[in-house]
Amino acid sequence: MNQGLEEMIARSERIVFFGGAGVSTESGIPDFRSVDGLYHQSYDVPPETILSHSFFVREPETFFRFYREKMLALDAQPNAAHRRLAVLEREGKLTAVVTQNIDGLHQAAGSRRVFELHGSVHRNHCQKCGAFFDAQFIKNSEGVPRCPCGGIIKPDVVLYEEALDQGVLQGAVEAIMNADMLIVGGTSLVVWPAAALVDYYRGDRLVLINREPTRVSGRADLVITDSIGVVLGGGQS
Repeated sequence: MNQGLEEMIARSERIVFFGGAGVSTESGIPDFRSVDGLYHQSYDVPPETILSHSFFVREPETFFRFYREKMLALDAQPNAAHRRLAVLEREGKLTAVVTQNIDGLHQAAGSRRVFELHGSVHRNHCQKCGAFFDAQFIKNSEGVPRCPCGGIIKPDVVLYEEALDQGVLQGAVEAIMNADMLIVGGTSLVVWPAAALVDYYRGDRLVLINREPTRVSGRADLVITDSIGVVLGGGQS
């Protein structure tokens, strides 16, 4: 348990958590940027290229093969960080979670006010008729998943070259602007425009929990270079 962090939490009433892939990796979900040898045996283009709108349109078969293999970790469970944030919300201390992750683990842990900047694997819609399909349908499908109407089903995730949802973005900005404490965790703050949202915080309780330095390390009021699950979970991941 980090004493400085817990003292800040005790003094705060409008905490916002801004998180990235490092929160999910502790639940066993690999960061797709951490490309392994198996990736190079199966794909000859970078993951950022495959996860682009133009690639989705041009080569949907390869897109969905990568998407099923790398992005649909449907058996993953919330870790101690997810659970602690849900508790803080129930206690009335945390007002919002702003996440770059698409796995839905914050909601699975019990968080209710979650701004998913990059969408969610759990929402999928037919591009032709708008019908809804869950993540398990995509996981179980083969090739390019199609609706009974014949349309291609697209995951509700923000691909490279696509804009963030303006409603979600505005909600996240307002939550951060109104926060009296901002906890940034498990993110290197290199994915834009999401990374720019932390600049809307003007308070004096900016906490960074990340194994590596980020661009806000110099102005953070508290920097913790440890496992986010251990830090927020009070020693349990």
